This record gives sequence, C-alpha cells and structure tokens, in this order.
Amino acid sequence: TSNAISQCNGPCKTWDDCDGQLICINGKCNDDPNVGTNICKNNPPSVPSPTPTNTCRPSGTINCNGGDGGGPSSCDGKFHNNNERIVGLSTGWFAGGSRCGKMIRIRANNGKSVTAKVVDECDSTMGCDAEHAFQSPCKNNIVDGSIAVWRALGLNTDLATMSNLAFLSLFFTIFISTSNAISQCNGPCKTWDDCDGQLICINGKCNDDPNVGTKICKSSPPSVPSPTPTNTCRPSGTINCNGVHPIYRCSPPVTSSTPAQLTFNDFSEGGDGGGPSSCDGKYHNNNERIVALSTGWFAGRSRCGKMILIRANNGKTVTAKVVDECDSTMGCDAEHAFQSPCKNNIVDGSIAVWRALGLNTDLGIVPVTWSMV
Repeated sequence: TSNAISQCNGPCKTWDDCDGQLICINGKCNDDPNVGTNICKNNPPSVPSPTPTNTCRPSGTINCNGGDGGGPSSCDGKFHNNNERIVGLSTGWFAGGSRCGKMIRIRANNGKSVTAKVVDECDSTMGCDAEHAFQSPCKNNIVDGSIAVWRALGLNTDLATMSNLAFLSLFFTIFISTSNAISQCNGPCKTWDDCDGQLICINGKCNDDPNVGTKICKSSPPSVPSPTPTNTCRPSGTINCNGVHPIYRCSPPVTSSTPAQLTFNDFSEGGDGGGPSSCDGKYHNNNERIVALSTGWFAGRSRCGKMILIRANNGKTVTAKVVDECDSTMGCDAEHAFQSPCKNNIVDGSIAVWRALGLNTDLGIVPVTWSMV
C-alpha cells in the first residue's frame, strides 16, 4: 500500500518511501540535514539539530530494509511487555549501557509527558541482521518507545511511520538531552521523577522519604510536616514496582485543614491516569475541577461525587469533585497506567484544579491542605 520509491522532492509518507539517503520532510523526499548530503538541488526545509551545539557527524552509511523488534533488550538480555513504559536510545545517548535502568522524561507537543525506563540501545552503528530485525541503523537522535509510552503521551502510533516522525523524535530527544539527569542524594530536583530510586524531591533536593523511612542519604532529610500531628496510619506491606514502595490501606485523619500533597493527573482517555474513574467508570475532561484521593481518604467510594476544598500555600482555594481513587495498594499495571502506588496523603488533581490554585504543573507535587465542603 506504500507509494513507489521517490526521488528528490517526490511524495512520501515515511522515510521508506524515499530513495537512498533521502528522508521524508513535510511530505517530500529531501536531503537529511543531520547527515549533510547534497543530493537534491533545493535545500531541504530547516529542522532543529538534536542539541543546540550538536557536532555529531555520521561515521558511515549502510543500506538495508525491513523488520521490527529484533533481539532481546541490551540492558538485561530479556524481551519486555509493550505495556511497560520503556525506551531504546540511539547509540550515543545509550552511552555504552550507562543509562540502563535510568528513567527519562519525554514531553510531547500536546503538553503531555511520561517517564520511561531505558532498557535497550537503538543501534546507530549496525543493522540488517537478525539481531536488529533486519532494520536500517537508527539515526543518532532516536527515542524508540513502547506502545505504552505513546499511549501515555496521547499519541497515535500510526504517526511512527509518518513524515512528522523526524520532528517528533527530535523534539523528544532535545527535551531529554537538556533536562536534568536523574539526581542522587542532595542533587537538584523539581519533581520526584528527577530523583533516583526511592528518593523524593524535598525543597528542591533529592533526599530520603520520611514517610517510608529509608536511610539512603547520609544526612537526615529536611524536616517536612507529617500528614497529621497524630498520624497512626502505618504501611501494611510493600510492593516491588519501579522500586520498593509501601502499601497503605489507610490515610491520615480528615480534619478541617488536612495536610496533603497535591499531584497532577490526566483524567482523559489515553492519558497518564490509567483506566476510567472509579466513581462512575468514565473518563473525564481535564477542564473539570476534579480529583482522585488516596485509598484511605477515598474510603471505599464513600466520597465519590463529594466536593472538597483545597487550599494552596499561596492562599488560593478551589473546590473540586472526587471522581477517582489514587490507589495506595496497587500499581504497575494497565489499570494504574503502570505507575507506582500512590502515597497515602495524595490529592491528585486535574489541570483545572492546578490552574485555579495558580500553580505550575511542572512543580509535580506541592503541599496543600483540604477539607470536606
């Protein structure tokens, strides 16, 4: 069903529609700016380099076609379920396996983002053999994502074979290459995703989680208020899911000013919120002022449809409807968008809630208080 092989300026939908080293740019076959060929008379449309100061140049070319998948992942020698949020990185970014198991954050043009684990190399040096599924070598700016990554970003995987793939891959990789690396103890952070393992972001630095009681960092973590002064809620076990996490079936007592952590959730279908809302079995528009509550506060759906008042540290308040549970007992499956279990003091709000409170969702998590209306 594909078009015949096109020459310079010929029509194309995918790179495979173009002859030789030409690539598909804006629906026409043209020279690849990243390779520097001058096969076509007209200059190709300008596309951004992988990094603002990119000096990477090709070390050769290879001509082949076909296939998908290939051998097991380079990092662990295993095949993986495509429902995992995992990626392969071009050879340079793979860095000899040094990024194996590391988490990266990918942001799409629609504003959605996802964290994914590096499990494989997208080989930029070899191809056309069984190990590489008889595919051509990867370009040097590729993030090769599982279907779970695409779904979390709200993207149609059909785009993966369309002409705008070049732009998509460049956009992803520029974001990754300029973002902070995963930080260790006392390293800089903005969200929990910036911190390694079980560390969390406290006052802009990665440190131990007081609620979990880890002692990974030498110095004690900064003092943070407990969810309540007399919180007797204790974990009922642990789950190994993107690291070891406590399981909570309870939450701190609800008061007229209950301390909590506000997180950001996408309640729409295909978003990073997982399945439909527990209260009504439906997906929701993110322009609604809605929240999910940790398992204990959700109280077996008894707060479904109830309104709560949330107050931020900047003094702003908003009322929001409870539509879902932020599960503190389970995670790492399709229903939970393959995310770790929630902590037991979470109010997971839509973007409308964050905007009403005058908060930037890039913060990832902020302290708030809430009460029943």
